[in-house]
Amino acid sequence: MRPRIKTINVELTESLANANHKFGRAMLAENALWKNLVGNSSVIELEIGSGKGLFLQSASEQRPGNQFIGIELAAKFADRAAQRLTAAELGNVVMLQGDAEAFVRDKVPAESVTCVHVYFPDPWWRRKHKKRRVLNEDSLHHIQRVLTAGGQFHFWTDVLDYYELICGFLMDHTELIGPQFVPERTPQHDMDYTTHFERRARRHGQPIYRAIFTKAATVTDNRPR
Repeated sequence: MRPRIKTINVELTESLANANHKFGRAMLAENALWKNLVGNSSVIELEIGSGKGLFLQSASEQRPGNQFIGIELAAKFADRAAQRLTAAELGNVVMLQGDAEAFVRDKVPAESVTCVHVYFPDPWWRRKHKKRRVLNEDSLHHIQRVLTAGGQFHFWTDVLDYYELICGFLMDHTELIGPQFVPERTPQHDMDYTTHFERRARRHGQPIYRAIFTKAATVTDNRPR
């Protein structure tokens, strides 16, 4: 079964399409879109900012019983990821191109995702660019909302200040439990890294800061869930 490689506009201004199928706007309705993406899968993993797709390929090969969804804003990287996944002929992964924050907010049901992965997001330090951050107050609360009880949020960065900022916000303003320390793994071959960014950083001796946060069985946050 070949992977479903799709380009979406989460604001519903364009049709959903891939190399083999064209879908009408009806499939982009709030409930129909999610059901079409995950099918009958019970374990869903979502990667926000998939880049060139190395994590999606490796993880979907290692955990064939899970359904993976990746979303990437940059069309050129989403296309490269789609090509990688198509060549690997993986049947448990979907690659999307679009606004991840809007997708999670508007299209992902509450308590539907087992694990959310965000690896090396741009910190956008300049004040005028902060609105571009993929991790912000609203998106972090929606990540908490979509996680199942016991679900995990994996966050990695090579910027210590950004790591402390995001971990501090999660500890102070959400009920996710963490951060749990993630030890550095020794690669077994040249591409045995979570992402291309991790590979480059480690080969240049740059430190990487990793954390896992877990959603408790009961969440009392009064924001939408």
